[in-house]
Amino acid sequence: MIKVVTLVGARPQFIKAAALSRVIRDSYSSIIKEVLVHSGQHYDENMSEVFFTEMDIPKPNYHLEVGSGSHTQQTAQISLKFEAVLNTEKPDVVVVYGDTNTTIAGALTAAKLNIPVAHIEAGLRSYNKQMPEEVNRVLTDHVSDFLFCPTQTAINNLQKENFSDSIIHHSGDIMYDAALYYGQKADESVLAKNGLEKNNYWLATIHRQSNTDDIKQLNHLFISLLELVKKQNTKLVLPLHPRTKKAIETHLDKAVLEEINSTDNFLLIPPASYLEMVALEKNCSVVFTDSGGVQKEAYFYQKPCVVLREETEWVELVESGHAVLAPTNISDGLSTVLNNNSKDFPQFFGDGKTADFICKIIAKNIQ
Repeated sequence: MIKVVTLVGARPQFIKAAALSRVIRDSYSSIIKEVLVHSGQHYDENMSEVFFTEMDIPKPNYHLEVGSGSHTQQTAQISLKFEAVLNTEKPDVVVVYGDTNTTIAGALTAAKLNIPVAHIEAGLRSYNKQMPEEVNRVLTDHVSDFLFCPTQTAINNLQKENFSDSIIHHSGDIMYDAALYYGQKADESVLAKNGLEKNNYWLATIHRQSNTDDIKQLNHLFISLLELVKKQNTKLVLPLHPRTKKAIETHLDKAVLEEINSTDNFLLIPPASYLEMVALEKNCSVVFTDSGGVQKEAYFYQKPCVVLREETEWVELVESGHAVLAPTNISDGLSTVLNNNSKDFPQFFGDGKTADFICKIIAKNIQ
């Protein structure tokens, strides 16, 4: 029996882990045993525990409860607590996802203990080392033994960095597995609850430090979105990440915040559960986001996307014309993406069977 320890801690990781856990339970339970560890990086109930319930993920075997802190503090705390788990469980492989502090802490800790590391969503690059996520993903790749790449671009990136082809695997994107499966289970009650009509509202998410911690940029984004909402007379719904909620309450111009709160068409709502978020994505007309995961989900559900960042690791989306980078001139970005005439959505992200592929590779290579 192969023992896999999976470490998760942030919302997108719960989504990816749900797809892998389901396949292990359904098809590989005779050869793979999974031990699930929650770092506690996201500790708000709507950002964390509710996911385990609605996505039918087994309750974590361990909860490290690290909570908030600086990047260094959070990474160090996860590493210290995760080491104790690994010493107890002695797994054959550690699985980490994406590019968070949980990812790099888990990968480094396992590597130091000479436990093979499988990095799901390997090879992504924004080439902006000012992004904490870029540092995390690059370092994680360099200590991993299995690099599961969601796209050909990710493979090309690793090959340019002289990684061995023997550890690079073109797996497809496990988030596409989740989008196909949970898309059928979307919680559309969130639409009625917020007075939203299908295909007649915009969806926005903002959470990256480059947008929340830069006071000038924070104000620019919210003022721009407010002006667009008024100009287009369109509803916009924005589920508030805890970091964003704190930022706008502290740093957003008070008059702007008051106008947003008094504008019926600009809806600030609590963090959405995953199945609510799927419903919001599937039924909106445009997505504005700084989230890598939401960029992809917009593509999965064939929605135009305005990316509120200078760069994206998902270059295929921009090259296809279905997404546009617009961190400053959001209005022009919206016009550009709406004027894209391409109705073709190539399968950049695989066939929706990524989790099965990953299990096969682990089963084949771990003795």
